[in-house]
Amino acid sequence: MVSPLAGAGQSSLAVPTSDSARIDSLDIVRGVALLGILLLNIWGFGLDSSSYFGPQADVEVGSGRTSLNLQVWFAVSLLFEGSMRALFSLLFGAGVLLFLSNGRASLLHFKRNFWLLLFGLFDAYVLLWTGDILIVYALASLLLFPLRNLSSKRLLAIAFALMALLMFVYTLSSYGLSLSREAATQVAQAQAPEMLSADIKEQALVWQDFEASYQPSAEGIAAELAQRQASYISAAQFVYPVLAEQLLFALPTYLLGDALLLMLVGMAFYRWNILDASRSGAFYWRLMLGGFALGLSVNGYELWYSWVNDFDLLAQFSYLQPTYDVGRTAMALGYLGLILLWCKNEVWAGLKARLAAVGRMALTNYLTHSVICLFLFTGAGFGLIGTLQRWELYFVVLAIWLFQLWFSPWWLARYRFGPAEWLWRALTYGARPLMRR
Repeated sequence: MVSPLAGAGQSSLAVPTSDSARIDSLDIVRGVALLGILLLNIWGFGLDSSSYFGPQADVEVGSGRTSLNLQVWFAVSLLFEGSMRALFSLLFGAGVLLFLSNGRASLLHFKRNFWLLLFGLFDAYVLLWTGDILIVYALASLLLFPLRNLSSKRLLAIAFALMALLMFVYTLSSYGLSLSREAATQVAQAQAPEMLSADIKEQALVWQDFEASYQPSAEGIAAELAQRQASYISAAQFVYPVLAEQLLFALPTYLLGDALLLMLVGMAFYRWNILDASRSGAFYWRLMLGGFALGLSVNGYELWYSWVNDFDLLAQFSYLQPTYDVGRTAMALGYLGLILLWCKNEVWAGLKARLAAVGRMALTNYLTHSVICLFLFTGAGFGLIGTLQRWELYFVVLAIWLFQLWFSPWWLARYRFGPAEWLWRALTYGARPLMRR
């Protein structure tokens, strides 16, 4: 095969994987995960920030607990919340092993993820997406590298230990915030607040800040929407403090472990040849049924608990539920079994080919979500944030899906890489790959 890199003497390690050598099942699963992530991310793009974490506005607007918005929130939370991101994380872990198993030097691994980090910072600070996962993945890759030679059993043992640690962190966070809420109630009801201890007042401030961020007043929501609708600059002024809190607190406390857990599972599954759809159909049936049985039970319980507690903030906030990672991991494994079963037969082969193309251009398509929604919802474009109800946002999701299912195969029929993938490879290897086929 002729090297697609411009110039003579380039390392053979920079030659892209040929179409015939690609693992189609990985591309298909990645395509499903990429499109599925938008089912949740659209809330962060098109609604006020608190609506991403809970349905309070859906209960208060329309017909209360029977509103279509609330039903959509329940359905998406039950079936997809966290699971599509988990599936994407699982594939990233497998991708790390796949990249390093092809004889590439460790330096390339670090260069590759350094540039991924910059893509993520661009997504966050230029495209103004507060839910970017590229930053998390780039940093997680540094922790994955020392674990690359561990056996699958050890990788899964670390994953289970990390899940237990996260359950402890979630429980501790919930307990700490419940104490802070009690302190805030004590301050509010005190006839002489100045007589209360400094510790009580400090705890009360913690709860007040948390409540203002995730359950703001109607006035607070209106102010946020107005700021994000006004202009690109005003939207950035809202987003940048949110990003600072994400990077300094949420990322090390929750998000990094959240991603690492599934990446470790993905590395183990890659070693066991689960992800190439080469196991028996019975194996994938068991994976699908077992994953969905556990995942739907856990997610269903969490939603029921939120319902009976009248959508109390502590009852419905994802990272305060100790079972959160159990439910989303199980659902991801259920979807993995389902998709890999599909990969073993010829049903809807055309759709599989389109999803594989979406998966091969995952970085381009992921950034495209941010570009489209930046201009659709913020003051950089039409400023439609908050004007569509939750259920109406899924017409936008469907339109983006249809576009990417058409555009990705159209592009790859003419070019070797997606635009972002080409740039990422060029920066990693320090050479310009040939783009045209």
